[in-house]
Parts: sequence; structure tokens; C-alpha cells
Amino acid sequence: MEAPLDLASFKEALIVLAAAGVVVPLFHRLRVSPVLGFMLVGVVVGPFGVGSLAARLPWLSAVTIADSEAIGPIAELGVVLLLFMIGLELSFERLWLMRRLVFGLGTLQVVVSAAALAGAGMLLGLDMTVAVVIGLAWAMSSTAVVIQVLSEERRLTTPVGRASFAILLFQDLAVIPVMFALSALAPSPAGGGTSWSGFGLVAGQAVLAVAAIFALGRLALRPLFRSVARIQRPEFFMAACLLVVIGTALATAAAGLSMALGALIGGLLLAGTEYRRQVEVTIEPFKGLLVGVFLISIGMSLDLRVVAASPAVVLGAACGLVLVKLAVVAVLARGFGLSWATGLQTGLLLGPAGEFGFIILAVAASQHLIGREVEDPALIVAALTMAAIPLLSSLGKRIAPRVGTPAAIDSALLVPLVHGTAPCVIIAGFGRVGQTVAAMLVAHDVPYIAVDREVDRVTEQRTRGKPVFYGDITRVEILRLLDLDTARALVVTLDDRRAIDQVVAAARAERPDLLIIARARDAPHAAHLYRTGVSEAVPETIEASLQLSEAVLVDIGCPMGPVIASIHAKRAEVQARIRAMAPEIEIRQRGGRRLRDVTLDDDTEEANAVQG
Repeated sequence: MEAPLDLASFKEALIVLAAAGVVVPLFHRLRVSPVLGFMLVGVVVGPFGVGSLAARLPWLSAVTIADSEAIGPIAELGVVLLLFMIGLELSFERLWLMRRLVFGLGTLQVVVSAAALAGAGMLLGLDMTVAVVIGLAWAMSSTAVVIQVLSEERRLTTPVGRASFAILLFQDLAVIPVMFALSALAPSPAGGGTSWSGFGLVAGQAVLAVAAIFALGRLALRPLFRSVARIQRPEFFMAACLLVVIGTALATAAAGLSMALGALIGGLLLAGTEYRRQVEVTIEPFKGLLVGVFLISIGMSLDLRVVAASPAVVLGAACGLVLVKLAVVAVLARGFGLSWATGLQTGLLLGPAGEFGFIILAVAASQHLIGREVEDPALIVAALTMAAIPLLSSLGKRIAPRVGTPAAIDSALLVPLVHGTAPCVIIAGFGRVGQTVAAMLVAHDVPYIAVDREVDRVTEQRTRGKPVFYGDITRVEILRLLDLDTARALVVTLDDRRAIDQVVAAARAERPDLLIIARARDAPHAAHLYRTGVSEAVPETIEASLQLSEAVLVDIGCPMGPVIASIHAKRAEVQARIRAMAPEIEIRQRGGRRLRDVTLDDDTEEANAVQG
């Protein structure tokens, strides 16, 4: 006999799905950041919200998550996926170009912020060890929340976004030395000193782990995704994506590094492959939902009773934390050639504490470096400031225009995160027709980017240096990732009628002004495409007949000039007749037929007359 189903085990999942499907969309309609919405959900359903009333009102336990550890692993996976997506938008080459900001600005931010916060703590009467621990914890900023806010505001590629990312990336790399600093501060039971050889061993293991991931990824990722893509089954492609994310994350965790750093490396390895865009579209829904789980877990840690008991102390510490880090980041950013406005906005984003602060405080408490009476208020301050990031971001955007004249932007900030800054022509399909179009664009120095679903074809063209990516171009997410909003034109060379319709409809909905040129099989198909929204439809059968006519006329001795002129005139005449069908079709639709009831066969007789 089967064991009875434990319905309570689904409670956390239902609460998270309700937040994502009901509560957060409501906040969005009220123009409240989804980041803040998820955190508020965590406050309400957490042990210090509705959960505090569950003892008197037992029915409230059905909508309460009593322990944040219940969703802890999933919350951490959200941060892992977020870093993986960031890696996809970078490459090792671009990361190297940003090295001055990552290892220069990032290093100084962590060191100076930790020292300033620790000094402030000692001036307020804290023990030196406690002050150093809190300084290290609060010096970290929230990668998950900051990147999510910048992504929602479409500011990841701005100077503020790049400077913020450079500092956040170094903070992720600084986990090992910070953890070692905690072990150095911890009291030794034997009274002995700190083993520098032990630190060297740990650091060496971390370097070897990163090198192994890099080498294995270079060798195995392309063959893995090529074999999966050949099957043309999205569930297997999704499984391969999750394998890379979780595998690289666990590999770095086993070496003592953060899981997020491993996922970032996995994204960097895939960023230079032809599968990058399809991977991004596949992972994006998971990332958004699981980052929401992480934000809910942060909200659950907010014990508002601590705030109510000592509001002046908690709010004063929160404001002091943001102001100290704001001053440090703004001054350092200016020293690295950024404007005061950029430094101000970056400082407001990075002023709050981050998720690594929670880890540092927990480790310090386990090593008896700080007591519970210090840990709890420090956690509350960290969580409160993280919840304020969307508001601080809005404040920065309002204040920045009033702060001086912009200074010269560091060249490292101008490195494109996608494929280039020049508007491109997008080619949907890279078979023989697409390759011919691409060759003509190159001959006239027009940049292009192409997408195709045939993995072997994409692999072959990539080895020849062509800017071709693997992906399903019928998905609007892929079009957006190809910078459709700035594209000069979209050329659809697919031979699948349904796929052509989907691409054209999606592109036209995104860009009503976009030039769309599509390949059509014949006149009926061309007429249908004009009705769908293409700017120009090129029927293969008509073009073939015109080329045959040109060949026979020239070969039998007719002068080339008049032949070409007549061919052009005939092409224009046929195109005009095909275009003329669209208004007639619309009139028939307005007479009572719905759009979905109109098929290509409706115009076959009329279009065949034109073609004939």
C-alpha cells in the first residue's frame, strides 16, 4: 500500500509560485520593483511575519515558511544561475580587458570599505575582532540584487553597470582570503599560530580546480551541445544546460570556492560558442524564478521586532553602512577615471550589504568570533539595506544628472558585452540562401549576425569565422538578444513556412518600423507574407523564371542592356500585383472572416494567375 502523500511538503513550492504568479505581478502593476516584491513576500510568510502568529492561529501555518533553511539550497541555486547568465554575457577576452577595474577598483573597494567600517565599529566601542568581522561582512555587496535591478532597468551595459559588475566580481573572488582571515582571527585551541602553508594549500587547490574546469570545458562543451542539439529536443538541451551550471558550481564548491564563481566560469566558457544565445533563452525562466526564491529567503531573515526594539540603532547603522561605502566607491571610481555621477550611482548600488555578508557572519559565529547579540543586529542591517537597493538605484538616477559634468569614461567600460555596438543585419537561417546574403553584405561592408537551428551547419560556419549562432529564431527572446531594437534589417531565409510566419510576427510586434525581407516559395506565399507584415517578399519561383528568361534572351543574341531592363520591369510588375492582393485580403477579412481563418490556399488561384 502506498504511503499517504505529504501535502505539507509542497507548501514552500506553492508559496514561491504564488509569489511569482500573483503577488509580484501585482507589485509590477503598482510600479514596485519585483526585487522588493519578493522580499516583502519573504517578510510576510517568514517566521517573523505571519509565522509569529501561527502559535495562536494554527491555520496561518499553511501560508508560512517556518525556516529559511527549507528553501536555502534552491535560493543558492538562484544566485548560481544569475552568475551563469552574467558569464554568458561576457568572455574571457572581455574580462581581461576589464582587469584594471576588477582587480584594481574591486580590490581597493573591499579593503578600504572593510577598514573604514571596522574603524567606525571600534570608535563606537566594539572589540577589534568583532569590528573586523562586521567590516568584512558589510564590505560585500549583493551580486544577486544589484544585477537583477540593473537588468530590469536595462543598465547592465552602461558605465554604472560595468563598474558595479567589476567590483562585484572581485568580491566573489575574495571569498577565500576573507574566509582565511576569519580562520586567522579565530582562537586556536592549542594556542598555536595560523598556518600559512595551510592557506597556500587551499589556494592551490582552488587554482587547480579553476584550471581543470577551464580545460575540461574547452574540450567537452562544444561536443556535448552539438550532440544534444542534433536531437532537436528542447528538454535534452535544457538538461545539458543545467548539467553545466550545476556541475561547474559544485566543482568550485568542492575546492573551497563559491558555487557562484564556478557557474560564472561555466557561463564564460559557453559565451564564445555558437550555443550561447539558445542557452541564455533556455536558462532565463529558471534564473528569474530561483533568484526570486533567494530574495524571499532574504526577506524571511528580517526580524522586524529587532528593528522595533532598537529602531535608532538599526536604522542608524544601516544609513551609516550605505554612506561609508558610498563615499569609498565614489572616491575610488573617480580615481579610476569615472565621473562623479557614475561613482555616485555605483556607490548607492553597492552601499548595501550582500549575500556573502550572511555567510561571513554565520562562519564567524560558528568560530566564536562574534556572539548572537552582535550577529542578529548585523544580519538585520544587512537585510534591510539589501531591501533598499531598488530605492537607492532610483535615487541615484535622479541625483546623478545634477552632479557635475561627466568625465572621460574608462575605455574598459566601453567594451561591448554582446556582439558589437554597430547596428547589424540579422539573418534568420544560414543555409545556401542565407550564406549568399551574408557574402553580399560583407562585400559592401555591412555587419551581420546570423542564427540557424542546424547544429552541424552552425559549427562548420563558426570554424570559418562567421558570426553565426545556434538558436530557435522563432522565439522572441532570441530576437531581443540579437539587439533587434537597433538592427538595420531582418532577412528571413528559412524554408519552413510556419517558422517564417512566427519570425515575422514576432519581429514586427517588437519593431513596427523594422525592414523585414523574407524568402517566399511562390507568389501565394509572397502574398501571405505581405499580409503578415514583411516589407519585401522575394518568391523563389518567380526569381527562377526571371533568371531563366534572362539567360535564354542573352544566349540567343538579344542585347544585354534591354534584357536586364525588361527583367527589372517584369519583376516590379509582378511584385506590384502581389502587393495589391493584401488590401483585397484585408477587405475580405473585414467582411466577416477572421485572420486565423485565412490560409495560404485562400489566395492560390489569384496568385497563380499573377505568377503565370
